[in-house]
Formats: sequence, C-alpha cells, structure tokens
Amino acid sequence: MKLAFFGHKPRSVEKGGGLFNYSSEILRGLRTNDVDVVFLYHGPKTRKSKDIKEVQIGSFNLFNRDVISEPSAQRVIEETLVAEQPDIAHASLSFSLFSRFDFTLPDICHDYGIPIVATVHFPYDRRSTFWGSASRSLYRLYASPLSHYDGVIIFSEEQKALLSDYGVPAERLHVIPNGVDTQKFRPGASTFKRELNADFLITYMGRVDPEKNVGELLKVFRDLNVPPSYRLVVVGDGSECERLREKYESHPQISFTGWIASDEERVRILQATDIFVLPSDVEGLSLALLEGMACGCPVVATDAGADGEALGDTGILIDPETLQPQLRLAMQLLITHPEFAQALAASARARVVKNYSLEANVRQLVHLYRNILPLNGDGGSPA
Repeated sequence: MKLAFFGHKPRSVEKGGGLFNYSSEILRGLRTNDVDVVFLYHGPKTRKSKDIKEVQIGSFNLFNRDVISEPSAQRVIEETLVAEQPDIAHASLSFSLFSRFDFTLPDICHDYGIPIVATVHFPYDRRSTFWGSASRSLYRLYASPLSHYDGVIIFSEEQKALLSDYGVPAERLHVIPNGVDTQKFRPGASTFKRELNADFLITYMGRVDPEKNVGELLKVFRDLNVPPSYRLVVVGDGSECERLREKYESHPQISFTGWIASDEERVRILQATDIFVLPSDVEGLSLALLEGMACGCPVVATDAGADGEALGDTGILIDPETLQPQLRLAMQLLITHPEFAQALAASARARVVKNYSLEANVRQLVHLYRNILPLNGDGGSPA
C-alpha cells in the first residue's frame, strides 16, 4: 500500500508541538508496518528521512507556523499525486487552513482517483465558556468539508457525536485515539533531577499558549511553599512563553527549557518527573499526556477534550472552571502521599500500554485504509 500523508514538520528544533510529534510518530509507525509513504509538508527544506520520500510545499511563516501555502502549492501536490500514484491519502488537520487545503484536499485527491481520510486534532470543550463556544464554532465550520473526506478520524465518542450532530455522516467517523510508543516512553532511571539539584520535580510539557493555563500552574506552584529543592520545569514554546519566562526568571525553583525535539531528552525529563501537570482549558487528546502516563508519571490534568477519557481513574482529574484551588489540592495530595502517587503512576502506565499504544493506533489506521480502498475503485467519494 502506498500512502500520501499531508502532515507537519517543525521549522527548527526550537519550534514544535503535538502536531509535529503526531506526524513523526505516525510516519515511523507506518514505516514499520510496510506502508510506502510520501510525506507532503509545509515549511523549509530540512534534513530528509532516509526511509520516506518527502515533498516540501512552499509556505509563508506566520507566528512561527507554516500555515499559508505559496501559490505553487496545489501544482506541487497534483504533480506529486501523479508521479507517486498513492493508493490513499491521509491529512493531519489543520494542514493549511489559511490556504483552504483543509477544505479542498478531498476534491484534489478524488480528481486523481485517490480516496482520502483526515485526522481532526482540533481541541474541544463541552462547557458554556469562551473556549467551549470557540471550539464548537470551529467544528461547525469544518463539518461540511469533513463530509467530503472518505473517512474522518477523531479521538473520542464525544467528538464523534459532536460532528455527527453538525452533519458529518456517522459512518465516516472513526474513533482512533492517539498512540504513543510505549517501548520508547517508559519508566526508567534518569539523571535530570540531579542536574537541576532537585529532590522533587513537577513537569509541564506542551504548547505555552493562553488556553494551556501554564501561568496558572506557575502561580499555584509559587504559592505552595514547598522546600527549595522542589522544582517545576516548563517544557515547550508558544505565545505565552516569553512573557512567563520574564515574569518568573528570577524564581530559583522554576525552569523553562523551550521546545525539546529529541524524544530521548523528553523521555529523560518524564522519567525524572514526580508530578506531570496538564492544566488546559481545551484539548483534543494530548500526546504529551500519553507520553507522561507511559513514562509512569503521576498525572494531574483537567477534564478537557478526550484527556479525561484517556486518564480515567489513573490520575487526578480537575475542573478547569475551578482550576487554581483544585490544582493546589491535587499537587499537595501527591506531594504528601507518595505511595498514592506511585500507585497512580503504575496504573497510568498500564492504561496507556493497554489502550493508547502507537502500535495499536497504526494497526487501526492501516485497517481503516484497507476498508476504505474497496469503496473507491472509481476514485470517487463513497455514497
């Protein structure tokens, strides 16, 4: 089977996030399952993979994201489809909202007799809040174009119900949760705490943007009155990073690493972590959360998007509407009851291995591809 994958590649090792990790992990997983992949991405030409054909689509950088395609982008896509003759295509959305490729890729692929599926990464929030209204508006906007894809991958039954209510045919919606490499992300010894001169480590990992509430986490940590050897590290980059770094740079117990592209280095940090915190207002399904669980971290996370479904009873779920007091209590509980924290860590690892492994994710993807292919012998969208 040959696949055209429309995904994401960071401009540099300093800039990254969940979409980039998703593309990287899925491509690696597909490669190990003997799927021949051509990878189309926005951004500058970078060092190419030895095992995957890569096609760079020219784009303009906006807020450190390659979201506006150059005028030649459609020609490049069409020439690649003609030259490579993939059996099926897969788009990681949003691929190119400002250039409308999220909306037009199904028509482009169908013109060449190629069925296409999409993975919807958009966060969502069930509450009547600003973020909840914004996320529902985004899903409503995408409902019509998503109906033109031959398959739509989402992460939870709640997302499926939401898109179905907005008119996407239920038979095209497939719940396939994100997956993490549980052999790479696993508990183990780490020297990271020693390098920080820390006896206890609290970690946030992900984008540092307003909806992630990293500032609230830093405020709660500052007010906890923990011993000087207790540290908090923020791993990631985003629109709030510089402001928060300037505000807390003088705090001896708080560190900012910026984005870390190396899986090995992120594993090393997570293996040293005593509490992993994800205090977001909205989420899709956080890969960082799954990586933390896989590494055996006790987790405190908000019940946002599909994160609560993924964490289940293996961590502490808190309500983002009463974030500060609940976050404070949860962190104090895990700090003062290490046996409870260790029990959560072990159950979180077991839950990821059972339900959220990369191996299972890729196996379901390949199964979906094969099920869709017979429906599209003439290249058209299924009825």
